[in-house]
Amino acid sequence: MDIDYKLDEPWAILSAIEQSIKQKIESVGTPLKDWDIRINYGIKTGLNEAFIISKEKRDELVKADPKSDEIIRPILRGKDIKRYEYDFQNIYLINTHNGYVDENGNAVSPINIDDYPAVKEWLDSEEWNKNPKKGNSFKRLSERTDQGVTPYNLRSLAYMDDFLKRKIVFSRISGTEPKFSLDTENHFTNDTGYIISGEHLDYLLDMLVSDIIWFAFKTYYMGGGIDKEFKVNNLLNLPVPLPSTDAIKLTDEEMKFIAENIE
Repeated sequence: MDIDYKLDEPWAILSAIEQSIKQKIESVGTPLKDWDIRINYGIKTGLNEAFIISKEKRDELVKADPKSDEIIRPILRGKDIKRYEYDFQNIYLINTHNGYVDENGNAVSPINIDDYPAVKEWLDSEEWNKNPKKGNSFKRLSERTDQGVTPYNLRSLAYMDDFLKRKIVFSRISGTEPKFSLDTENHFTNDTGYIISGEHLDYLLDMLVSDIIWFAFKTYYMGGGIDKEFKVNNLLNLPVPLPSTDAIKLTDEEMKFIAENIE
């Protein structure tokens, strides 16, 4: 057994074959932090009861005021995301964002809730408040930590534009397999999902769901905490070959070892 330890990585006690596999991956891989990509967490509303709604409620708000459609977005939870696919459950985010700077450098102002009367009426109502012992709806809106310039606004998020781009979405908890999927339909994610935006997304997706890279992450880079949880800081250290570099070359014995230990 060898102990593999670096200051910026989780430490691990490795067998000779595990050490060999790790060295071969690192010899051709580039840590994701050095790729031209951005990895970010999903939306933290601080009060999902109010800000995440059903399709029926979404349709009701749009019918009452068609302008509502401007700030209601489809959202995925981590458990909706699978390997190469996702299962959209017809739930939506009320995206009363707190303003941001778009990719062209233009300042986008925070949402003014008074411009969306049907949405404001919903947020002011007690209909969504499933736990009135914690206070009425406005009290709960105003006391949450994840808010912006008003109790109606979500917390500031500099990368809001990235949700409206082609991107990879993935689940914070992977379970028995890597749950990464390409999203081309402008879904947002909640705080149980993450997004990856940037270059070479199709190639990167194939690598992230591959047996070799999944084995490498869970064996060498996952770290402690919740089992099979993706922590962004650990994921950024994961070495993945760039499209322009050589493929990872493993022996038949090493490939067999991965196949037997992939779960």
